[in-house]
Amino acid sequence: MSNYNMDTKCVQAGYRPGNGEPRQIPIIQSTTFKYATSEDMGKLFDLEASGYFYSRLQNPTNDYVAAKIVELEGGAAGMLTSSGQAANFFALFNICENGSHIVSSSSIYGGTFNLIAVTMAKMGVEVTFVSPDCTEEELDAAFRENTKAVFGESIANPALTVLDIEKFAKAAHSHGVPLVVDNTFPTPVNCNPIAWGADIVTHSTTKYMDGHGAAVGGAIVDAGKFDWMAHAEKFPGLCTPDESYHGITYAEKFGKEGAFITKCTSQLMRDLGCIQSPQSAYILNLGLESLHVRMARHVENGQAVAEFLSRQPQVAYVNYPGLKEDKYYETARKYMPKGGCGVVSFELKGGRQAAETFMKHLKLAAIETHVADARTCCLNPATSTHRQMTEEQLKAAGVPAGLVRISCGLEDKEDLTADLGQALNAI
Repeated sequence: MSNYNMDTKCVQAGYRPGNGEPRQIPIIQSTTFKYATSEDMGKLFDLEASGYFYSRLQNPTNDYVAAKIVELEGGAAGMLTSSGQAANFFALFNICENGSHIVSSSSIYGGTFNLIAVTMAKMGVEVTFVSPDCTEEELDAAFRENTKAVFGESIANPALTVLDIEKFAKAAHSHGVPLVVDNTFPTPVNCNPIAWGADIVTHSTTKYMDGHGAAVGGAIVDAGKFDWMAHAEKFPGLCTPDESYHGITYAEKFGKEGAFITKCTSQLMRDLGCIQSPQSAYILNLGLESLHVRMARHVENGQAVAEFLSRQPQVAYVNYPGLKEDKYYETARKYMPKGGCGVVSFELKGGRQAAETFMKHLKLAAIETHVADARTCCLNPATSTHRQMTEEQLKAAGVPAGLVRISCGLEDKEDLTADLGQALNAI
């Protein structure tokens, strides 16, 4: 469906039923699949034929939904995972190993920061974090001979910094490595990293793609443009025989368009089993069908709330790239001309006490650790996720005690601003 517009792809891409087949994507709730002969199944294990033999690796329901996300992102191949964290781990570890190095933007989700800086470090993968605002020279200086990937978030959670995708892609490609971009917050409806040079795109589908807080999941999309064989010495896992899978050399057998996802499925998913359930994939697809409609409303509400908060005397500052005074306004206009997302962060002048009072008086916005679904939710990190930190530690982490993150849902924007207004007046 490459000739259709985004709105049509959200509704119809990925699954096209034949005559007499189910109109909605079928839920294939089966762990295993039957074959007539051992030879037929052997072809699957040798990657000589397409099909399914065990849902720990692949499932038809998942593949229908993954195909839709691939079309939305303009990629060549994709897969679903059990969570967004699994997607980021698979995307990086698929090309990294003990002794590898990653260059990453420092402005990323805290869980992903910990994944790369702590957990992957225990596996022998090192990282150099750079500011998303670094110069080209500073970015270039972060690379090493063993660098295998560059990572960043299109809109960072919760800092709301906007990645200069072209700058990071140019640096990655000049060093012969791919750029991996987590596109969770703007979604492909509002941002297309592949069009700006990204090679691999990841998602926490738990967020806007699902959109209703119903199912945890993740996705990986390969643009199919990075030439692995041109940099074969950097990527032995893709460019030399895999003895754990019948000696297949993925880059030779499946080319630029299929090597990355095939290896990720037949090797990492085989061994780690971070598969998304067919039920969750089905729920995800229901969310994708309205993604283009919902994202416009999320952006409208986010913009209205950001503008309202910027006028309030109790508010020290507002982070939202849709505001003209925001540091990332021009970058956001370049990469996300239709707007970014519905998440806004702001600091209250009264610090921790003001934040506690504000949160206590909210009536419409729920206090949750979640973001990016139909219902507006709010979080004060200092009194919840970062509760163990002192005031000094909070400042050093860039999370001042008075910081509040609000994820604007699909409610009426006047009701949202009224709720925020009465809560502010209670301080």
